[in-house]
Amino acid sequence: MEETNVSDAEALWDDVVATLEADDLPAATAAMLRSCEAVALDDENLHIRTNSRFVQRTLARLATQLDAVATEVAFQPLAVKVEVIRAERRKPQATRTMPSTVSIASAPHITRAPEPSSTSSRSPASAQRQRETNPLIEDISSLGSNLTFERFVAGPQNQFALDAAKQVANGSRNYNPLFIYGKSGLGKTHLLRAIQNYIAQNDPDRLCAYRVATDFIDDYSRAMKNARAGAAETLAANYHAIDVLIIDDIQLMSTAAGTIGFFYDTFNYLVNHGKQIVLAADRTPSELGMGQSRFDERVTSRLDSGMTVSIQVPDYELKLHLIDAFYERMRSDAREQHVPGVDAHISEDLRRLMAERAGTNIRVIEGFVQSCLMLAFQREAVGGTLTEEDVISVAEQKWPSGQRRVTVEQIQEAVETSYGIDHTQLVGGRRNKELMEPRHVAIWLTRELTDNTLADIGKHFGGRTHATVKHSIAVIEEGMRKDRILQDRVGRIRDQILE
Repeated sequence: MEETNVSDAEALWDDVVATLEADDLPAATAAMLRSCEAVALDDENLHIRTNSRFVQRTLARLATQLDAVATEVAFQPLAVKVEVIRAERRKPQATRTMPSTVSIASAPHITRAPEPSSTSSRSPASAQRQRETNPLIEDISSLGSNLTFERFVAGPQNQFALDAAKQVANGSRNYNPLFIYGKSGLGKTHLLRAIQNYIAQNDPDRLCAYRVATDFIDDYSRAMKNARAGAAETLAANYHAIDVLIIDDIQLMSTAAGTIGFFYDTFNYLVNHGKQIVLAADRTPSELGMGQSRFDERVTSRLDSGMTVSIQVPDYELKLHLIDAFYERMRSDAREQHVPGVDAHISEDLRRLMAERAGTNIRVIEGFVQSCLMLAFQREAVGGTLTEEDVISVAEQKWPSGQRRVTVEQIQEAVETSYGIDHTQLVGGRRNKELMEPRHVAIWLTRELTDNTLADIGKHFGGRTHATVKHSIAVIEEGMRKDRILQDRVGRIRDQILE
């Protein structure tokens, strides 16, 4: 085969990826392959290019499989060669004037960062100066954070989010913005901090800032109080100097109209200047705009313009994996750091029992493991061992087994809050799409969480018939099989009611 042009290389690479996808290649890995660019094809090699070291390492582990598939689709021996080309970052343009309706200012103690510049031309000394003068950038070396990629316990429920976070940390521009959503306690903050830690350790010339939404609101509020002190430009410049901006719990901004305006302008500036944005919330971008929220469609469409991934609640297998990982890590840390009262033994059978009894909040699961280890240490100190009764007792303290009685009114209130509608709209007769989904969800949850008959459920929803209630239940069951976003939302509302 003589050397061919780029279009032939691209066609062959598309065939390779499509063949792998047909063989049930994981979605996250397929996304990595699709992010690569085919650049040349010769007698022996298909040359592809990526700007992510993480993608290169992943493909290196798949080299044998890639070569075999490339040989299959090319009908001759062929190897896939991967090279990393670091993408040039666009130099920033002149800062545009902020609208007068979104006046930005900062507190007097906030210093102005140097003018933003692309990291491709930023020297290490310049990066260090900006890091020291920009109050948004933490000195995380003193935090001793354990929130790293290596300490993140992965499973099917969070693997795609983990892979996307690693690509962003490695400088890939394929996921911008990266928006991670899921209920509290599933690991969103861990991933965001892991990105920050990775960049600080491996690419310190990139300026990375982590802010919780409440911090962002405070920045804006303090700035507004000092609008005449020239702080508007200072705060804007500090944010514009950031290469990777991470904002956690962005749903907490939903009622802060002025802050949202500042965020929108900051978002646009950073994206337009080749900077990376990572966001996390407890709901999807579209859900952020529901109800009384000040997130309008202009903002939510921008939030959803990159890669949006969810983190699901852990199933039994992931909970067991988490418990095993926390157990080994805590014992290891206790030995290395000479922490008393934790380095004890818990059998595999008891860890399986712990997984059966554990809830879904990963932070609580970690505390559960620590409590069991401490109790096991106490038992061993007097010549005993941890028992099943001990594990069950600790689990019941973390997750009380006596499930409280759920009422239809509680379910209706939770659904109304989630969808931003009032009670009259939920139980009324209007049949527009915006009201049908929450009504179906509320009826389905009532069937799941209460002992009401279908006829009784109908009475609580405006006197609807037995057949109408059955239809609502069928709509949600079918919808959750096909729509992961709907499944996530129903699950979050259900957990909120039960917890």
